[in-house]
Amino acid sequence: MSPSQSTPSERVETLPAAMSEGFHPLALSKALFFTAAGLSFLLSVYLWFSGDRDRGVFVGLWVPSILSAGTLLLGGGARRE
Repeated sequence: MSPSQSTPSERVETLPAAMSEGFHPLALSKALFFTAAGLSFLLSVYLWFSGDRDRGVFVGLWVPSILSAGTLLLGGGARRE
């Protein structure tokens, strides 16, 4: 049977062991960027309400920067021509 005619269960067996066990590097990378952005947001809120408003705003500006960096670094595969 050719690869284009194989069933989905047969195709899964040909994937690398790490991916077949549920570990996907792209998903992990996305989770790390979202975690970093979330921690930055929480730190920003903490600083704001603890009275250090200038630092809270500064750290709060990291959130879109982290998410933009993630989009730039992880979205490199999708190109329009």
